[in-house]
Amino acid sequence: MRRLAMTSFLFGSCLDQREQQGQPVEVPLTVANQKFDPAEVKVKAGQPFVLVVTNNDPKKAVEVENKDLRIEKVVPAGKTVSIRVRALKPGTYVFVDDFNKSAQVKIVAE
Repeated sequence: MRRLAMTSFLFGSCLDQREQQGQPVEVPLTVANQKFDPAEVKVKAGQPFVLVVTNNDPKKAVEVENKDLRIEKVVPAGKTVSIRVRALKPGTYVFVDDFNKSAQVKIVAE
């Protein structure tokens, strides 16, 4: 529990520093066993960000997609890809693996 609190604190500090420097915040996301981790991510509404997607599956690619936002990006097996996302209005946006629709991640803009 202490480790989780420290990681959250450090991650939050990094986000604040990146925002102050005018750089988009990087949001880490992992795909493993046909699931996104974490399954829900919170971002600040009105600010662009970068999804940094790591595909830990050694054999299968994933396609991160949200049709409403016109985002569609293939992440090859064992690779990491950065996906720039424009500033979002407050709300919930669901991204799916187009190759496996049951794998979803919710991006909550607050």
